[in-house]
Amino acid sequence: MTTHRVWRLGADVDTDALAPGHVMKHGIDVIARHCLEAVRPEFAGQVRAGDVIVAGPNFGIGSSREQAAAVLVHLGVAAVIAPSYGGLYFRNAFNLGLLLLSCAEAETLQDGDRVTLDVALPSVSTPGGRTLACEPVPDFLMDMVRAGGLMKQLRQRFAKERSEP
Repeated sequence: MTTHRVWRLGADVDTDALAPGHVMKHGIDVIARHCLEAVRPEFAGQVRAGDVIVAGPNFGIGSSREQAAAVLVHLGVAAVIAPSYGGLYFRNAFNLGLLLLSCAEAETLQDGDRVTLDVALPSVSTPGGRTLACEPVPDFLMDMVRAGGLMKQLRQRFAKERSEP
C-alpha cells in the first residue's frame, strides 16, 4: 500500500490561506505558489504529489472561491483529513476531484507521519498501527474523485453515451 506524508495544520484554515486574495487575479500556477504561505510558508515549495493535509475542524471555511480546492489538486495533494469542513469548500473539493475524509481523530496525526488511506472503508492507518475511522463518503462523490472531478466525469459519461449504439 502507498503511504502518504502528513502536512499538519490547525483548525479553521480558511480559503484565503489556501488561495490568498492578493494573487487571485493570476492563474492556478501562481496561486499554488502562495498556497498556505501565511500558515506554512514552506508548504507550496515542499509538498509532493501524494502528500495529505491533516487539519483541525472547519477546514476551508470562508469564501466560495474554488481555487482554494483547485490549488491542492494542482499541487498533487491526495486528500485532506479533518474532523469537519466548510460547506462550500466541501462541495468545491469533490467537484474538482479532491478527496476529503471526515475523521474525528484527525488531530491525533502528527506532521511528517506516513499514513495509509483505505478509501473503501474509509480509514487512515497510522505509523503506530492504529486505524482511524472516517465517515463514509457517498458513492457519487467517490465517483467524482476517481474521475478527476465533476467536469471530467461528465465528459466521460457523454463520450460513453455518444459511442453507444
